[in-house]
Amino acid sequence: MPIYKIDKEKLTSLLTKKFNLEKDIQSLTEKNLEEIFALKFISGSLNNEFYVNVEEQDFYIDTLAFNEEEKSFYIIEYKKDKSFSVIDQGFAYLSAMISHKADFVLELNEKLHKNFTKKDINWEGSRIIFISTEFTNYQRNAINFKDLPIFLYEVVLYENNIINYNPIKPLRISESIRKLSKDKTIQNVSKEIKVY
Repeated sequence: MPIYKIDKEKLTSLLTKKFNLEKDIQSLTEKNLEEIFALKFISGSLNNEFYVNVEEQDFYIDTLAFNEEEKSFYIIEYKKDKSFSVIDQGFAYLSAMISHKADFVLELNEKLHKNFTKKDINWEGSRIIFISTEFTNYQRNAINFKDLPIFLYEVVLYENNIINYNPIKPLRISESIRKLSKDKTIQNVSKEIKVY
């Protein structure tokens, strides 16, 4: 839905602008994480991306954030390319987190000057957020599972430096992904990360 400005009781829709680079979205989001998502910034483009090595593959996390109230991690990935699977990538990153909990806690402690242990973290409350200027119909439909720890946000930049982070809601809530998928990564992540 367009956003309007009022000019002498007449509505005029604001024109949209394009982000030049994915990292422009990332930098703006990281600088305003508390305002947008009520999350504390840990690592990302502002201070070196955090990564873990899983089975000889490096998982570079665009933005690592922390929900202080829930004591849980949030991994944020930014996309300008529409040809990716949010389910596969989301569960791969959550799986990497679960198998490298100590690395995540160490990064949190070092960057935020905290003294958490693995037991202090609410692992089942951890989530993935994908932020993009546009999602495909396949990606929008992929989040229809009732127990999916993955959120999609479309970001739109308007004239006059107005920005909107629009959450994409599931079109319908279907069966549990854990029941439908026999994928080992999905099964392992679903055992530890819960969505109520």
